[in-house]
Amino acid sequence: MPPMNAHDVVIAGGGPTGLMLAAELRLAGVDAVIVERRATQDLDGSRAGGLHPRTLEVLDQRGVVDRFVDAGQKHPAAGFAGIFLDISDFPTRHNYLLGLWQRDIERILAGWVLDELGAPIMRRRDVRGFVQDDDGVTVTLDDGDAVRATYLVGCDGGRSVVRKTAGIDFVGYDATATFLICEAEMTDPEVGMRREGGGLGPANPGVDDGRYRFALKEDAVSHDGEPTFEDAHALLVAKYGTDFGLRNPTWISRFGDATRQAATYRSGRVFVAGDAAHIHGPQGGQGLNVGVQDAVNLGWKLGQVLRGAAPDALLDTYHAERHPVAARVLHNTMAQVALSIADERHDAMRDITIELLAMDEPRRYVAGMVTGLDVFYDLGGDHPLVGRRMPDLDLRNDRVYERLHAAQPVELDLAAQCTATTCELPVIGRVPLPQAVMIRPDGYVAAVTLP
Repeated sequence: MPPMNAHDVVIAGGGPTGLMLAAELRLAGVDAVIVERRATQDLDGSRAGGLHPRTLEVLDQRGVVDRFVDAGQKHPAAGFAGIFLDISDFPTRHNYLLGLWQRDIERILAGWVLDELGAPIMRRRDVRGFVQDDDGVTVTLDDGDAVRATYLVGCDGGRSVVRKTAGIDFVGYDATATFLICEAEMTDPEVGMRREGGGLGPANPGVDDGRYRFALKEDAVSHDGEPTFEDAHALLVAKYGTDFGLRNPTWISRFGDATRQAATYRSGRVFVAGDAAHIHGPQGGQGLNVGVQDAVNLGWKLGQVLRGAAPDALLDTYHAERHPVAARVLHNTMAQVALSIADERHDAMRDITIELLAMDEPRRYVAGMVTGLDVFYDLGGDHPLVGRRMPDLDLRNDRVYERLHAAQPVELDLAAQCTATTCELPVIGRVPLPQAVMIRPDGYVAAVTLP
């Protein structure tokens, strides 16, 4: 007989996706432990730099969004291949892009998840493999120890050991371009964006500390691993004609536009989420946001199944719902990469795209896609709210998202609680409100009652 499972869930990786999943599981009353290779939550660098409206709504649904908003900077536009799309008229309380580096996102998340919710974390440990059976998963760590759980979730990045050990194919394309990113001291740099999606700007906006960050496309695809200070210096001079007094780098890294997606998000008792499930170019800043939303979708389902409130088949809907969402992100980032190529043919395509996105309907369509506000799950039913995010309507004594703080399903009698008779959905437009709604813990409408 296999040993009794020590944990309900082992989460491999304590980045934004792993932390958000741990929060969802703790709120669901599930025993989950994070295995994280870093000794602290500190990052050597911060590639991701923003939270989109739908991610902010998710954090609002849990009552913690103000912590992130207070630490970041609001911008009224989303980006598509460097083309700015005004989202200030979108029907959401968070109609802006929040500029906030990943290191700060992780710091705030960790304060909530680890310190307040009490999620346990095993630091300086790495998952090296696992064996699953009918009753659970035995997870092997790099120090030779093993941890037993009912389920294992790989939130361990694009090179995911969990995904590889599970034998899940990672289908897609190799990088067509690589970018060098560096944070260092500079003297009077030329701040601004560059056509290929890189650029140069302050490392800590609003703080005059002389530290800047640049991300620049390399002339050839590099497979040499982590770049050096000499590489950063040479690229800066090649692109700008000067090094702007570059010195004292904090960190230097490299990323590319490789585009791959896990063929399945589930293999028995093992799941993948975030970069372990999908990687793509950074255009549009969607990766971290999609990973956090993966975690929220999977978290409540694991909670329901582990509590015996739902059958195991509910877990299959994680792949069914989230795989198409990421596939669409991969598709739009490839389009953005193409629009960023600087030659006459691509310039012509870009010019036409800019003209189209200046029109209201195309702008709203593309911005809804990039921000995640247009996500739709096919849950059946004829009403346009079913399968879409529930708007944060004002109720008689509170608002909808305050009802979701406990990460539990909410049945809401709109006829009794809301004076409005219609609501507006991004891209879809204004729709009539039903008499009542059943809202899933992740904020999507599962069913409606019509008058």
